[in-house]
Amino acid sequence: MSQFTRRFMRLLVFFDLPTKTRQDKRAYTLFRRFLLQDGYDMIQWSVYGRIVNGGDAAEKHARRLSENLPKTGSVRYLQISEKQFTGMKLLVGVQNFQEKKVDARQMLLF
Repeated sequence: MSQFTRRFMRLLVFFDLPTKTRQDKRAYTLFRRFLLQDGYDMIQWSVYGRIVNGGDAAEKHARRLSENLPKTGSVRYLQISEKQFTGMKLLVGVQNFQEKKVDARQMLLF
């Protein structure tokens, strides 16, 4: 594995939030909007992920995530290497447009 690929990591966020009351729905919407604005892409329902360049960036985004958590529900966070992420197998269904395999060297980080 090259040094270039080794630095990239994926952050995965899994959540299950209540949506029974109007306040719950608002908290869900605000949290989901935060994830999208912070660069996360929806992998599947209530599972979002983003790529980061190195451990410092991962810590920064974990801190931002903690600052924007809803008051109720369940939110989990997982940090994995880019190699582990690309080894993920799709068992049923088709890849979304955003999921098409792109080598880490082809990605542009702004």
